[in-house]
Amino acid sequence: MTQPESPFRSTVVVGAGAVGGFFGAMLARAGHRVTLVGRAAQAEAVAARGLQLHLTTPAGPRVEAVRLAATTELSTVRDADLVLFCVKSPDTDAVAREMAPHVAAGTWVMSLQNGVDNAAAIARHVHGDGRVVVPTVVYVATAMPEPGVVKHFGRGDLVAGPLTAADAADAVHGAKLQALAAFFAGAGVPVRVSAEVMHELWMKLMVNCAYNAISALAQLPYGRMVGQAEIREVQRTVVEEVVAVARAEGQPMTLAAALEAMERIAVAMPGQYSSTAQDLARGKPTEIDHLNGHVARRGQALSVATPVNRTLHALVKLAEAARSAGPAAGLAAKP
Repeated sequence: MTQPESPFRSTVVVGAGAVGGFFGAMLARAGHRVTLVGRAAQAEAVAARGLQLHLTTPAGPRVEAVRLAATTELSTVRDADLVLFCVKSPDTDAVAREMAPHVAAGTWVMSLQNGVDNAAAIARHVHGDGRVVVPTVVYVATAMPEPGVVKHFGRGDLVAGPLTAADAADAVHGAKLQALAAFFAGAGVPVRVSAEVMHELWMKLMVNCAYNAISALAQLPYGRMVGQAEIREVQRTVVEEVVAVARAEGQPMTLAAALEAMERIAVAMPGQYSSTAQDLARGKPTEIDHLNGHVARRGQALSVATPVNRTLHALVKLAEAARSAGPAAGLAAKP
């Protein structure tokens, strides 16, 4: 039986770092039209030699040069009917505001970002005339060691669903979500459609809060982190605080399910350094304000104590400040 034509004919990746580069390359290698929007060094490297995709496969590692378009121009989204929005959370509002005038009617924007508030932030700027923002949970271990190179270490699947109650009740919206899942599946990217996507985003936030800051401060991968019983106790307390805030927000999160999800990550990705660790190592701003910082702020607003999340947030902010200041100045020389 002939399959219906996909409604997604042109994809633009906004924020083509490790995550955006990976999913854009997966779609491109399956024959889809994809354009990456990123920094000049990234665009130049991809134009010169394609995106060098280091894949982890059951048969072993391999490298593919994936040919696809790349540019620095955000206005390129005018040609898209699907936008993968992959910028760092601190940049969401500004980039969405700049992008909005160029987004065509009927375009779908997938928020492939950490945190729980990005899709709503995008929707404040990108809305009406059939434009839809889709909150998406990303499960992938990737890194970009240099422009034009993406290394894949594990997983590579998504969970997508409706942002609003109106979207959830709309049969047409539901059918297009299924078409979106089929579109990615054809490129080897599993997508699970879930009406509880916001709950799943909170679960992902919980995992990020348990791992990202500690991995960043220690500059250690997940497997080595959890090798210390003291760190596992810190992680448990972080999870307890996130669950308390989530429940105060109306999310039906249980401590047992949260702890189980947290434990699975180190087993699935023992060699992975958190995105916060990678950002800190390169002297780049982190997303910590939207991870442990978000939990601390919402906890304060909801009268839920979050001392460990607040401490981890403060320590990563201190480490950021130290990296940006450069080598310590004014230290007395030894006599």
